Amino acid sequence: MVFKARDKYFDTDKKPLIMGILNITPDSFSDGGMYQDADSAVKRCMQMISEGADIIDMGGESSRPGSSRISSKVEMERIVPVISRLREKSDICISVDTYKADVAEAAMKEGADMINNIYGADPDPDLLRIAASYSAGLCLMHMRGEPGTMQAETEYCDIINEIYSVLRNSYEKALLAGVSEDSIMIDPGIGFGKSVDGNLRLIRNIGHFKGIGCPVLIGVSRKSFIAKILDNDTEDRLSGTIAANTAAYIFGAGVFRVHDVKENAEALNISSSILKIKAEKIGRTS
Repeated sequence: MVFKARDKYFDTDKKPLIMGILNITPDSFSDGGMYQDADSAVKRCMQMISEGADIIDMGGESSRPGSSRISSKVEMERIVPVISRLREKSDICISVDTYKADVAEAAMKEGADMINNIYGADPDPDLLRIAASYSAGLCLMHMRGEPGTMQAETEYCDIINEIYSVLRNSYEKALLAGVSEDSIMIDPGIGFGKSVDGNLRLIRNIGHFKGIGCPVLIGVSRKSFIAKILDNDTEDRLSGTIAANTAAYIFGAGVFRVHDVKENAEALNISSSILKIKAEKIGRTS
């Protein structure tokens, strides 16, 4: 499937896309506080690019369970200088992880290419207008509730079809706002209002969401469901992340949001190479 973000084009049928995570926050669950100044943030971006990132996703507000909201002013102060400096150094596709239209527009003016909205098509309809006016890429995620309360209700009657319906509705809202159909990707929101079992079901059935008509992003990197299955700490979730991403790729995901770019890019490259080999008919010999 083709995905367009301003002047950048990708084809997820040819290769899995790697979206490197950059949290410019003091409180993100895995790397909070590590890249708060522009120098260290840009240095980290350049490292991820060298390791195989196709997209850099910058966030200035944590969305971990229980996190607090911040003002647009603070969010802009965190991300805008980094976007500006990175754009001077690289033509990499830059995504801004925000649900606020004013933050998204400030990012677009500095050269960002894409908006990643954890609330799908909500809560700020002007964000869709910004995406359309800049021909920006747009990722629409599913989340039940908001980060502070999302893990309080994780049961669904039919998790796959319920989330499919919500994402389809977000997709149609974006189209009505003028966003091009080839500039949208969707994300079922692993860990955002889901149980361990729910996350596993979403990964196993990720290909179902391609029926909406756009690439599917998955974000499993270092998330707590991995630790609950493996019974280990955040720093020890790499093997679990790679396993989950590999399974998601085999089942139909095309875009992978990760902290550990090199390791995931290499694993998905191997998986992609294997899947491209035509299966041979093997006869029985007596």
